[in-house]
Amino acid sequence: MAGVNNGLLCDRDDSILAVIDIQKRLTAAMPAKVLARLQRYTSLLIKAATAFGIPVFVTEQYPQGLGRLETEIEKLLPATARRYEKTSFSCTGAGNFSADLRQTQRKQVFLTGMETHVCILQSAMDLLQLGYQVIVVSEAVCSRHRESYETALQRLRQAGVVITNSESVVFEWLRDAKHEQFKTLQPLLR
Repeated sequence: MAGVNNGLLCDRDDSILAVIDIQKRLTAAMPAKVLARLQRYTSLLIKAATAFGIPVFVTEQYPQGLGRLETEIEKLLPATARRYEKTSFSCTGAGNFSADLRQTQRKQVFLTGMETHVCILQSAMDLLQLGYQVIVVSEAVCSRHRESYETALQRLRQAGVVITNSESVVFEWLRDAKHEQFKTLQPLLR
Protein backbone atom coordinates (compact mmCIF):
# COMPACT_ATOMS: atom_id res chain seq x y z
CA MET A 1 0.00 0.00 0.00
CA ALA A 2 1.59 3.24 -1.14
CA GLY A 3 -0.36 5.49 1.22
CA VAL A 4 -2.44 8.53 0.52
CA ASN A 5 -0.86 11.23 -1.63
CA ASN A 6 -1.40 14.29 0.50
CA GLY A 7 1.27 16.29 -1.27
CA LEU A 8 3.49 16.20 1.81
CA LEU A 9 5.46 13.12 0.77
CA CYS A 10 7.22 12.37 -2.48
CA ASP A 11 4.89 10.34 -4.71
CA ARG A 12 6.54 8.23 -7.41
CA ASP A 13 3.32 8.24 -9.47
CA ASP A 14 3.27 12.06 -9.49
CA SER A 15 7.03 12.69 -9.92
CA ILE A 16 9.37 13.99 -12.62
CA LEU A 17 13.15 14.10 -12.21
CA ALA A 18 14.83 17.07 -13.90
CA VAL A 19 18.60 16.86 -14.35
CA ILE A 20 19.78 20.40 -15.03
CA ASP A 21 23.01 21.25 -16.89
CA ILE A 22 25.54 18.75 -15.50
CA GLN A 23 27.95 19.57 -18.31
CA LYS A 24 31.68 19.13 -18.73
CA ARG A 25 32.75 22.78 -18.77
CA LEU A 26 30.55 23.56 -15.76
CA THR A 27 31.71 20.56 -13.75
CA ALA A 28 35.34 21.48 -14.44
CA ALA A 29 34.79 24.66 -12.40
CA MET A 30 33.44 22.79 -9.35
CA PRO A 31 35.52 21.85 -6.33
CA ALA A 32 36.26 18.10 -6.55
CA LYS A 33 34.44 17.21 -3.31
CA VAL A 34 31.32 19.14 -4.34
CA LEU A 35 31.33 17.53 -7.80
CA ALA A 36 31.72 14.03 -6.34
CA ARG A 37 28.71 14.63 -4.06
CA LEU A 38 26.61 15.98 -6.94
CA GLN A 39 27.45 13.01 -9.18
CA ARG A 40 26.86 10.43 -6.45
CA TYR A 41 23.42 11.66 -5.46
CA THR A 42 22.25 12.56 -8.95
CA SER A 43 23.25 9.06 -10.03
CA LEU A 44 21.23 7.59 -7.17
CA LEU A 45 18.17 9.59 -8.17
CA ILE A 46 18.48 8.66 -11.84
CA LYS A 47 18.77 4.97 -10.94
CA ALA A 48 15.77 5.18 -8.60
CA ALA A 49 13.67 7.14 -11.11
CA THR A 50 14.51 4.57 -13.79
CA ALA A 51 13.56 1.69 -11.48
CA PHE A 52 10.18 3.31 -10.77
CA GLY A 53 9.50 4.43 -14.35
CA ILE A 54 9.57 8.09 -13.30
CA PRO A 55 10.07 10.39 -16.31
CA VAL A 56 13.52 11.97 -16.50
CA PHE A 57 13.97 15.35 -18.20
CA VAL A 58 17.54 16.53 -18.95
CA THR A 59 18.72 19.98 -19.95
CA GLU A 60 21.99 21.28 -21.34
CA GLN A 61 22.80 24.99 -21.13
CA TYR A 62 24.31 26.16 -24.43
CA PRO A 63 26.18 22.89 -25.11
CA GLN A 64 28.20 24.44 -27.96
CA GLY A 65 30.02 26.52 -25.36
CA LEU A 66 29.65 24.53 -22.15
CA GLY A 67 30.03 21.02 -23.53
CA ARG A 68 27.78 18.01 -23.30
CA LEU A 69 26.58 16.15 -20.25
CA GLU A 70 29.11 14.51 -17.99
CA THR A 71 29.76 11.00 -19.28
CA GLU A 72 28.96 9.40 -15.91
CA ILE A 73 25.50 10.99 -15.91
CA GLU A 74 24.90 10.34 -19.62
CA LYS A 75 25.51 6.59 -19.18
CA LEU A 76 22.83 6.32 -16.48
CA LEU A 77 20.02 8.03 -18.34
CA PRO A 78 17.14 5.81 -19.36
CA ALA A 79 16.42 5.54 -23.09
CA THR A 80 13.15 7.37 -22.42
CA ALA A 81 14.87 10.48 -20.99
CA ARG A 82 13.67 13.68 -22.63
CA ARG A 83 16.49 16.04 -23.61
CA TYR A 84 16.45 19.78 -24.08
CA GLU A 85 19.07 22.29 -25.13
CA LYS A 86 18.58 25.78 -23.76
CA THR A 87 19.98 29.25 -23.56
CA SER A 88 17.48 30.43 -20.94
CA PHE A 89 18.63 29.85 -17.39
CA SER A 90 15.26 28.36 -16.43
CA CYS A 91 14.46 24.90 -17.76
CA THR A 92 10.95 26.17 -18.56
CA GLY A 93 12.45 28.22 -21.40
CA ALA A 94 13.90 25.14 -23.09
CA GLY A 95 12.03 24.14 -26.25
CA ASN A 96 9.05 21.96 -25.38
CA PHE A 97 10.06 21.40 -21.75
CA SER A 98 6.96 23.04 -20.24
CA ALA A 99 4.55 21.47 -22.74
CA ASP A 100 6.10 18.03 -22.25
CA LEU A 101 5.94 18.46 -18.48
CA ARG A 102 2.27 19.46 -18.63
CA GLN A 103 1.54 16.47 -20.84
CA THR A 104 2.77 14.05 -18.14
CA GLN A 105 0.06 15.37 -15.78
CA ARG A 106 2.50 14.93 -12.90
CA LYS A 107 2.84 17.68 -10.30
CA GLN A 108 6.03 16.99 -8.32
CA VAL A 109 9.22 18.15 -10.03
CA PHE A 110 12.53 17.11 -8.46
CA LEU A 111 15.50 19.27 -9.42
CA THR A 112 19.12 18.14 -9.52
CA GLY A 113 22.09 19.77 -11.21
CA MET A 114 23.89 23.06 -11.37
CA GLU A 115 24.25 25.83 -10.50
CA THR A 116 21.94 26.17 -7.52
CA HIS A 117 21.86 29.97 -7.51
CA VAL A 118 21.27 30.33 -11.27
CA CYS A 119 19.59 27.59 -13.31
CA ILE A 120 18.19 25.59 -10.37
CA LEU A 121 16.81 28.73 -8.70
CA GLN A 122 15.25 30.19 -11.84
CA SER A 123 13.81 26.83 -12.88
CA ALA A 124 12.30 26.30 -9.43
CA MET A 125 10.74 29.76 -9.31
CA ASP A 126 9.23 29.39 -12.79
CA LEU A 127 7.90 25.89 -12.00
CA LEU A 128 6.30 27.22 -8.81
CA GLN A 129 4.60 29.93 -10.87
CA LEU A 130 3.27 27.23 -13.19
CA GLY A 131 1.66 25.43 -10.23
CA TYR A 132 4.10 22.56 -9.65
CA GLN A 133 5.33 21.32 -6.30
CA VAL A 134 9.08 21.81 -6.63
CA ILE A 135 11.54 19.71 -4.66
CA VAL A 136 15.25 20.54 -4.69
CA VAL A 137 17.49 17.68 -3.59
CA SER A 138 20.14 19.49 -1.55
CA GLU A 139 23.09 17.15 -2.11
CA ALA A 140 22.26 16.71 -5.81
CA VAL A 141 22.64 20.43 -6.62
CA CYS A 142 25.72 22.62 -6.36
CA SER A 143 27.33 25.98 -7.00
CA ARG A 144 30.98 26.94 -7.40
CA HIS A 145 30.84 28.90 -4.14
CA ARG A 146 29.30 27.61 -0.93
CA GLU A 147 27.79 31.02 -0.12
CA SER A 148 25.91 31.07 -3.43
CA TYR A 149 24.62 27.54 -2.79
CA GLU A 150 23.47 28.31 0.77
CA THR A 151 21.84 31.61 -0.15
CA ALA A 152 19.99 29.97 -3.04
CA LEU A 153 18.64 27.17 -0.82
CA GLN A 154 17.48 29.72 1.73
CA ARG A 155 15.75 31.81 -0.94
CA LEU A 156 14.13 28.71 -2.47
CA ARG A 157 12.85 27.56 0.92
CA GLN A 158 11.37 31.01 1.58
CA ALA A 159 9.59 30.87 -1.79
CA GLY A 160 7.93 27.55 -0.93
CA VAL A 161 10.27 25.07 -2.60
CA VAL A 162 10.74 21.84 -0.64
CA ILE A 163 14.40 21.21 0.20
CA THR A 164 15.20 17.59 1.00
CA ASN A 165 17.84 14.91 0.52
CA SER A 166 18.09 12.00 -1.87
CA GLU A 167 17.66 9.27 0.73
CA SER A 168 14.35 10.77 1.89
CA VAL A 169 13.18 10.96 -1.72
CA VAL A 170 14.02 7.32 -2.48
CA PHE A 171 12.44 6.00 0.72
CA GLU A 172 9.30 8.08 0.08
CA TRP A 173 9.13 6.75 -3.47
CA LEU A 174 9.44 3.23 -2.00
CA ARG A 175 7.06 3.79 0.96
CA ASP A 176 7.47 0.18 2.13
CA ALA A 177 10.35 -2.27 2.55
CA LYS A 178 8.13 -4.83 0.81
CA HIS A 179 8.23 -2.82 -2.43
CA GLU A 180 9.65 -4.89 -5.30
CA GLN A 181 12.43 -2.30 -5.91
CA PHE A 182 13.60 -2.16 -2.28
CA LYS A 183 16.31 -4.83 -2.61
CA THR A 184 17.54 -3.30 -5.86
CA LEU A 185 17.83 0.21 -4.39
CA GLN A 186 18.94 -0.63 -0.84
CA PRO A 187 22.65 -1.13 -1.74
CA LEU A 188 22.69 2.31 -3.39
CA LEU A 189 21.61 3.92 -0.13
CA ARG A 190 24.65 2.79 1.88
